[in-house]
Amino acid sequence: MSRAFLVVMDSLGIGGAPDAAAFGDEGANTVAHIAEACAAGRAEQGRSGPLRMPVLDALGLGAALQLASDARVPGLGAVPTGLWGAATEVSHGKDTPSGHWELAGVPVPWDWSYFPETVPAFPQDLVAEVCRLAGTDGILGNCHASGTEIIDRLGAEHMRSGWPICYTSADSVFQIAAHEESFGLDRLIALCEGLAPLLHARRVGRVIARPFVGQPGSFSRTANRRDFAIAPPAPTLLDWVQDAGRPTHAIGKIGDIFSHRGIGKLHKGKDDAALFDHLDRLADEAEPGSLIFANFVEFDSLYGHRRDVSGYARALEWFDARAGGFLARLRPGDMVLFTADHGNDPTWRGTEHTRERVPVLIAGRGAGSLGLCAFADVAASIATHLDIPAQGPGRSFL
Repeated sequence: MSRAFLVVMDSLGIGGAPDAAAFGDEGANTVAHIAEACAAGRAEQGRSGPLRMPVLDALGLGAALQLASDARVPGLGAVPTGLWGAATEVSHGKDTPSGHWELAGVPVPWDWSYFPETVPAFPQDLVAEVCRLAGTDGILGNCHASGTEIIDRLGAEHMRSGWPICYTSADSVFQIAAHEESFGLDRLIALCEGLAPLLHARRVGRVIARPFVGQPGSFSRTANRRDFAIAPPAPTLLDWVQDAGRPTHAIGKIGDIFSHRGIGKLHKGKDDAALFDHLDRLADEAEPGSLIFANFVEFDSLYGHRRDVSGYARALEWFDARAGGFLARLRPGDMVLFTADHGNDPTWRGTEHTRERVPVLIAGRGAGSLGLCAFADVAASIATHLDIPAQGPGRSFL
């Protein structure tokens, strides 16, 4: 039986979302603006010259970019040898759960709840519940903030007081940062898990534990992050595959995003390099008929949010080189679909995600244009490839 690999390059947008203006993102284009910066010599830290992504460009990355946003950029102009298209999201959010759920066949049927950009940002009853569960007299932060910035700013006070650092962003999210040693990793995880039902009932999408280590002046976040996401409102692609009696593998934070529903085996790692090792291994070992669903988060977390153009370009070139070796491992009948969940243009204002179309690049199913499609079409198409029933609004492009 054929296998399917769904690989999400977290935040690799290609511009052109028809509703971008409603999100304040008209003109944002993650891939195009990175490529333009590289060609202009503005992304020279740790790399040099035009953006080089020959493997994904050969599958159709440059062609998908042009289709999505009419952008033509140096370094991305290959004649595609794979199936390629550009997908548009309909969910009312530009966050991780919305993008992944819709790619898995389930658009979000509600509007997420967001916290106001005020200080304090959180209602008093929520603060009181955090304090009750944490056993503290107060919290730190209580605002919109960058995760690395707020740890640098409040980490020392947190270690002195023992109060958790609570913050949010433009996403529907409640985040708690705490020191793994002075506060305790298990205590932080339990705190976030205990808060999750209250916040999910209010349509806040995720409660995220953000552990860190170190001393004042040299704090760093660890790989022990845990996301407690609201459960998808309907069965997703992962459930469809499991219900058909097929194996499912989740690489990276896929388990957290889908509340561990429909997941047979979970493969975690300290960084994207470790996650790619899992992907290579599963190309060799995954069972016939299986779905392997992977998320590579560092494009977003390390470079998009931090507006690091050089870093994002380095990560793309590293990923492209790894992709070539991965594709060489595939068996006859395998299908690989590379895509993204939203944008995070590192040249854009602010530090948040950007509303964009995303590429759909397929190896193993011939060549040609898919045109403009929907996020949910990804799930329907993978179901077609695996020869299992599909649910939801998506239509197969295979």
